[in-house]
Amino acid sequence: MVDFEYAKNHGFEDVCQLMRILREKCPWDAEQTHASIRDNMLEEACEAMEAIDNGDSEPLCEELGDVLLQVVFHATLAEESGAFDIGRVTDALCKKLIARHPHVFGDAAVSGVTDVLSNWEAIKRQKKGQATVAESMRGVAATLPPVMRAEKLIKIARRAGIDAPDAELLKAADAVRDAETALREACAKYMSDCESQSRL
Repeated sequence: MVDFEYAKNHGFEDVCQLMRILREKCPWDAEQTHASIRDNMLEEACEAMEAIDNGDSEPLCEELGDVLLQVVFHATLAEESGAFDIGRVTDALCKKLIARHPHVFGDAAVSGVTDVLSNWEAIKRQKKGQATVAESMRGVAATLPPVMRAEKLIKIARRAGIDAPDAELLKAADAVRDAETALREACAKYMSDCESQSRL
């Protein structure tokens, strides 16, 4: 037993230590890999998004914890392999936030949100070595849901002043939305049927 099991409140270090204990003592946690828990990251993020959409603060608090668990889990796996640890994750995050807010931590002047976003994107492109719009577009994660990816690509083009012929892209995005709606309805019917049968 360890002291934090009985603590009234737990902090970030407790989460990290608990994950290390689970990796050592729990058979399920011990056998996980980056690949085996890959989809959990998206699932937990989507559940957090649903809590945001519903305006529910308590479920959001819980779901953010689940998102944090995924971050700590992957960082623990990386630490075990010698790739990096959670300290490098938090250090890199802080350095990124400082670098991308030169109006807060430097002498850049901004007149509003538009300037903040422009600076953010310019610094991001420079850091990633993206000299062209095409390179920025290639930097958009292929794992994003298709509609979100299409919207992000269009946004990059428009921000660069490119009046892209995006009618086909938008038409395809609408088709994906329609398919998603149909799938949601089918899932809802399936769940309803299962609930009905479980009452028998």
